[in-house]
Parts: sequence; C-alpha cells; structure tokens
Amino acid sequence: MAEHRPAAATGSGDAPLSARLAAFATDARDHGLPDEVAASVRQRILDILGICVAAARLDTSRAVVQHVADQGGAAQSSAVTLSDRVPASQAAFVNGVLAHSLDYDDTHLPSILHPSASVVPAALATAELARSGGAALQAAVAAGLEVTVRLGMAGYDRDAGNSLFFERGQHATSICGAIGAAAASALLLGLDTDGVDDAIGIAVSMASGLLEANRTGGTVKRLHCGWAAHAGVSAAQLASRGITGPPTVLEGRFGFYQGFLDGEFHPEEITDGLGDTWSVPDIHFKPYPANHFTHTGIDGAVRLRERGIGPDDVAALRLGVAAPTVRTIGEPLDVKRTPDTGYQAQFSGPYTIAAALLGGSGLALGLDDFTDELARDPQRRALMAKVDVVADPRCDERYPDELPGVLTATLTNGDEVVEEVWANRGGPSRPLDADELATKFRDNALRGLDGDAVAIIEDQVFGLGQVGDLGPVMAALRSSHG
Repeated sequence: MAEHRPAAATGSGDAPLSARLAAFATDARDHGLPDEVAASVRQRILDILGICVAAARLDTSRAVVQHVADQGGAAQSSAVTLSDRVPASQAAFVNGVLAHSLDYDDTHLPSILHPSASVVPAALATAELARSGGAALQAAVAAGLEVTVRLGMAGYDRDAGNSLFFERGQHATSICGAIGAAAASALLLGLDTDGVDDAIGIAVSMASGLLEANRTGGTVKRLHCGWAAHAGVSAAQLASRGITGPPTVLEGRFGFYQGFLDGEFHPEEITDGLGDTWSVPDIHFKPYPANHFTHTGIDGAVRLRERGIGPDDVAALRLGVAAPTVRTIGEPLDVKRTPDTGYQAQFSGPYTIAAALLGGSGLALGLDDFTDELARDPQRRALMAKVDVVADPRCDERYPDELPGVLTATLTNGDEVVEEVWANRGGPSRPLDADELATKFRDNALRGLDGDAVAIIEDQVFGLGQVGDLGPVMAALRSSHG
C-alpha cells in the first residue's frame, strides 16, 4: 500500500486536484452510483465488448494479439480471441486496441474524448484479476469515465470552442484515458484514496498519443487506447506495491497540464460539481463506425437518398462543418477523396457521404461499408471526386457541443438541395434507444461469437449490479474468433 498522504490530500476543497479525484472515485465505489449513471455504464460496457469482438478480424488486431501471445507471463485476465489468460495489463492492451480500432466507440462532447475505449478494457482486466463482482466493476468504470472526461474538459477552451490538446495534435482520448483507467483499476484492486491518488500520479507519466495518423495515414492510432488501458492497469498495480506519485501531479509546475498544455487549463472543470453532477450519461454513442466528425454528413446524405436523389443526380456535393474538423475529414482533400483502405475511409468526409448516398448497412452505415475494396471502388471514387469539405460558420456556432453538418447537393438539372443536421444521433438530444444499442451490440458481437455467447454477455452485463462472478463473460470473450 502507498504511503499515507498528508491531511491536505483527503479530498477537501484545498486538496490537490488528483487527491480530490481520488476521493471522488473511492466514494463512488464505497457508496454507490445514481441509477442513471449505473444504467449508462452497463450500456457502455456492452457497447465496448461488441466492438472488441467485431474488431478482432482486423490485421492490426491480429498483430497485437500475436504480440501479446509472444510475451507470455502470468495467466491473469482474458483478451478477445486469446484462449489462454495473459497478464492483466496485456489483456487490457489487447482489448483497448480492439475497442478503438473500428472508430465505433463512444464520444464525449465538447471535449472530443472517447472515454470508454480505455477505461472499460482496463477495468475488465483488473476486475478479473481481483475477482471482483459486477457492482464493483460498474462503479469503477463510472468513476474512471468521469475522471477521464473531467481531465479532458479542463483542457477545453470554451472561448475558442476547441480542445487545447487537439490544437497541439495530442490525442486527449489516450492521454486522459490512461489516468481514468488507472483510477478505475486502482478501485478494483481495493486501494484506498491515497492509493488511487498514487495510481493517478503514476499514470500521468505514462500518458501519450499523437493524432498525425488521422491526417495522413498509419494505423498507430488504433494502439492508443490499448496503451492507455495498459498504462492504467500497470499504474494501479505499481501503486498497490508502494510506488507513489507526486501530490500535485496535475496542477504542479512540472505537472500534467504544464507538460501537455503549457499550464493553460481550467481546474474548475475538474472540481465543480464533482460527485454531484455526472458527465457519464451524456457521452454520445456512435451509430456509425467512422470518425464522429463525419456523422452528420452521413445523416445528410441519407436524407438526400430518402428524397430520391441518387449518385447519378448529383453534379457536386459540399459538406459544411465546423472549421476545426475540416483538417481531420477534409484535408488533404486529394487524400480524403482517394482513401486506400477502409480505415482511411473512416476519416474521410467524401467517402462517408458517398457510401451513405449509395446506401449502406447497419443503422445507415455499418462495418461492412468500410472495407479496403470499397474504399477503392471506382463508383465511390467518382462520387468522392464531387465532394468538397468546407468550414461553415453556422456549424462553428454549435461546435463542439454538437458536430453539425450542412450538406448541399448541386444536381445535374441545376437545382440545389440542402440538408442541415445540427445534432448528432446517439447524443442526449437524439439518443439511440435500447433496441438500437442492442442491435449494434449483436451486429458486432455475432461477427466473432456464437449466439449463446452473445446471449450470455448481454444477460450478464444488463444485470451487472447483481452479478457476483464475471467468469462467464470473460470465457465468452476468450471464445471469440477473429
């Protein structure tokens, strides 16, 4: 157990920020969650498990699984497609990679974080190691998600309407996610407030991730949430063995926000309403397996199709989005119009509009619409060549509380048709209902599991608060095939 902290670090108003987060997290574990938060957490765990199973078929996933299998080590926790247990940190790594690899994981706005992809894999691995029950897992995930979001929001500039992490090319998802994963894992290992604080302090030195792959290619971004989950489990395990972190690791002169953001951050985003107001239920679920900036453009293209407008009717398409998002889904434009792989297509405004206008699968577009073959399909390439992605000031006004899109189609007969989509599906103002979330889970999970295993996971997760043994869920994950 970590050394005892001085009295100032017990979570009081004058305590360091990490101590206040640690006190919040242990309180959530020891005294329970609001019903709305608990229900949201169960949905997020189910969502991530389905995504992990579906992502196992990717070449990058197979590479990571083989890498972990080659490492050996103690048989502690389960990873998707690995029949034998592996060290908990390695299981978290595999499942975290898979959770983020399809760009189908949830998003918090306006921080533009994907919190569950790091926190859930870390918590699952630690829960299995510690033989925790479902209620403990549920509380740990909730606390880890909340910590992640609040750290990200402290680096969000409300005046500029953008993430300071994002402006620097930093992947706030994995950077903040490593710390949230550490908090969740520390709770499941039974650490007290000081121990959770130390886990947070250790994880800060492990946090990392850059976003250049979003712009110009490369698959390394798929590793980010896995590495964050690995870091979180490792930090908690080290804290449990007596390694300590600096008490002022977040706000200190050489701390987290100085190191990443040159000291520019908003500590009130961490502390205001902590323990009373939860961000977790408002995290957006993704209806489409593509970068979230593309989603309202997809909705606009679906609406055009519903109006009877097809590819042959279109002379030009212009997608207006918030200015900060253009560089992710519209630049370099020649690259975005000619993706070589299904992965690159997930970050392409032109591709996602073309696919939606042609008619896709799933809830409008699904996993089967993002293959390497379809990314290079001549019909789609021809349609992508007609798509421009531009900044629209009206979208800037709503960004990033929403990620709006305005799709303008100039038709071959000279008419102009405009579809405006101001709010994202899957968020608080346009939520996915329980049936839609269950459909998404089953569509994903049945790609690698049989029907009995899918039913076991669904039943166990929906009843998580009463589940004493997570063994059946973990066994189902190990039975998955890529």
